[in-house]
Amino acid sequence: MRIIAGSYRSRSLEAPPGLATRPTSDRLRETLFNVLAPRIQGAAFLDLYAGSGAVGIEALSRGAASVEFVERAPAALKVLRANLARLGLTTGFRIHAASVKTAVPRINPLAKFDLVFLDPPYDAAAEYEATLGLLGGSAAGLLAAGALVIAEHRKKERLEERYGKLTRTRLLEQGDAALSYYAAADD
Repeated sequence: MRIIAGSYRSRSLEAPPGLATRPTSDRLRETLFNVLAPRIQGAAFLDLYAGSGAVGIEALSRGAASVEFVERAPAALKVLRANLARLGLTTGFRIHAASVKTAVPRINPLAKFDLVFLDPPYDAAAEYEATLGLLGGSAAGLLAAGALVIAEHRKKERLEERYGKLTRTRLLEQGDAALSYYAAADD
């Protein structure tokens, strides 16, 4: 894995060993950030199920003001911290070593995220519904005006069009993966 663009372009990243963590491919990350390019500079970014941190680190490399990583797996947390250290990153991020279900309600309620990315294990289908439901419901206050929530999932697994206040605005498919983009409805 490598960082695609920005201040850390072409730097390598490690991935946790084994199959428990499935890093977002370089190609899919490039597609994701091509869409996010006009929004990334100065953005507050929330990386849920962060794994190695590749997506959040890519956001920092491309100019995000801050990234909050949420990851609970000890092996993934170790690699995430090592990737940040290898790049010399010491500020601009925060790591929540907890499950998404536990961490999201504990995030500072004054925090407002412009971009939220979630990539739960593909086999944990219930995590999509729970997390998107949380972001479209009781945790919707964490979303800044005009925020986007992006879920990476299997192409053959169809996510709902709506989760509370979140409505899908775009679906991009690439290989076996897909990215569903959601926007929050204005109150």
